Amino acid sequence: MPRKPSSAPASTPPQAPHRAARAPRPAETPTQKLDRLAQAAAAPLTGGLSPVSLGLAAADWAWHLALSPGRRLELAALAMQLGRQHLAEGWAPGDESPPPDEDPRFRHEAWAQWPYRQWRAGFRAAETFWSEATQVPGMTTHHAQLTHFFARQWLDMLAPANWPATNPLVHQDLWHNGGAHLRQGLQNWLADATGTPDDNAPPQRFRVGHDVAVTPGKVVYRNALIELIRYTPQSAKVHPEPVLIVPSWIMKYYILDLSPHNSMVRYLVQQGHTVYMLSWRNPDARDAELTMDDYLRLGVLDALQAVGVQHGADTPVHAMGYCLGGTLLAIAAAALARPQGVAGQDQLPPLRSLSLLAAQTDFSEPGELGLFIDEGQIDWLDHTTRGQGYLSGKQMAGSFEFLHSRDLVWARRMREYLLGERDQPNDLMAWNADSTRMPARMHHEYLTDLYLNNALARGSYRVEGRPVSLDDLHLPVFVVGTQRDHVSPWTSVYKLHHLCDAEITFALTNGGHNAGIISEPGHAGRHYQMATRPAHGPWIEAADWAASAPRHEGSWWSAWQAWLAARSSAPQPAAQIPKASVLCDAPGTYVLQRYREKN
Repeated sequence: MPRKPSSAPASTPPQAPHRAARAPRPAETPTQKLDRLAQAAAAPLTGGLSPVSLGLAAADWAWHLALSPGRRLELAALAMQLGRQHLAEGWAPGDESPPPDEDPRFRHEAWAQWPYRQWRAGFRAAETFWSEATQVPGMTTHHAQLTHFFARQWLDMLAPANWPATNPLVHQDLWHNGGAHLRQGLQNWLADATGTPDDNAPPQRFRVGHDVAVTPGKVVYRNALIELIRYTPQSAKVHPEPVLIVPSWIMKYYILDLSPHNSMVRYLVQQGHTVYMLSWRNPDARDAELTMDDYLRLGVLDALQAVGVQHGADTPVHAMGYCLGGTLLAIAAAALARPQGVAGQDQLPPLRSLSLLAAQTDFSEPGELGLFIDEGQIDWLDHTTRGQGYLSGKQMAGSFEFLHSRDLVWARRMREYLLGERDQPNDLMAWNADSTRMPARMHHEYLTDLYLNNALARGSYRVEGRPVSLDDLHLPVFVVGTQRDHVSPWTSVYKLHHLCDAEITFALTNGGHNAGIISEPGHAGRHYQMATRPAHGPWIEAADWAASAPRHEGSWWSAWQAWLAARSSAPQPAAQIPKASVLCDAPGTYVLQRYREKN
């Protein structure tokens, strides 16, 4: 049953979280503890990746290739063909050169000159060969994807742009500037390697509550897991139905309240909506046994009840969730919609609509992030998290660096260490560096139930001991996918159409998982496609949808806000936040919790 919303003063420390009724994990035996300690000690040496999972993938590839002489002949023929092309293109006489390369690493005109164009052509040939060589018939799909992925990682590391001996920009600097930028790059590397202050680093900016997360508001509810922020109205009239935003707990909430010009919260408030935002507490080792049920109950349901206290339990709520917060919100909405509902549902306001931004509900094709999730990898992670009680922000960041090592690792190091150019921070980069943790048990359940077993899509995910089905959803749904999303591929997000017959408005915007969502009106180069499938409408395949959905220039925010307004009552005079419910000013205290991570 949802707990009564807190009215404790801001100085009152939160009590220990109430834990959902799930069986405790069995205690470790001495031999299990020995295994855990041994594997946890080895984890930093493998970048947090299971050597067993990687070894099985390599063995699957090697054995199938060894037993496939025909495939080896095909690859040998491909190697000879690529070699001839390399000689013909890379070593062509005269001033002829290949067309400009779209890869940012090789876009500079210097790469078209001899001998750099030969090195670039050789690298491109190697990419083509290994893309084909890692695909051997008979391999499991997961092992083939892993083999292909890590072959690409290896090639990205060996790219000629990453090394001073083969990078023409470094050579030009040595000739024209005596290597001044290379010396500065060495200083940058030393500063990063030793952790000493860097005089070349840009000044610190984008402080929470000063430069970002500055939309005026008050914390009106707090429990041991969340603070709930209600934002001050910025229009004379507001729609009666409030908007409750559930961000992912693997990130700080202010991704949706960055600088004033690109704050989604500020935009909604200015458009006449009353907005509430969950701010998740950054967990520590004492929270190791928090579960997904705890996040559902203490997060979504307690916040929903608190909104009902502010506006009345009969006032409908527009609920929006981003990333994993959207997945959790979809689970909550399905639990509320099932015939038996949830405990204490009579105290909760009804949902008027559901909006899911870059949020998966079907994890059968989760993209490259799924490469790191199998039984062996989850067991390896469990040995790390069970000892420390959480997955650290630094450990999570390592996985994302693997996914985008070309941009997040090698391209950045080339700029900073070879060319001496420090990246100039922006608000999104500052937010990305403000990492959070995930409790050990919740992290295990999240990976096992959602990614590994795809329980939500299969109708076997349980809330309060009973399964939930997204097919019980009948309220209108607005779904957003982004074209270059490495966390929630838009084709995976789109699969909600398969799982429920509700009216679904789907918008596909350009950009990635973060930049595509933070797409404020007036942002240059933004566009999106959007179409609505009516309730019980026919299924349209994702590729066919993308080929037929109308394209619109500008920000999808305006379309979403119009969608919300069309499903809201007529605006009424704005009411101020009741003083009796105010605990402290926004952005609150939980968003400021940070830890110095050792691993």
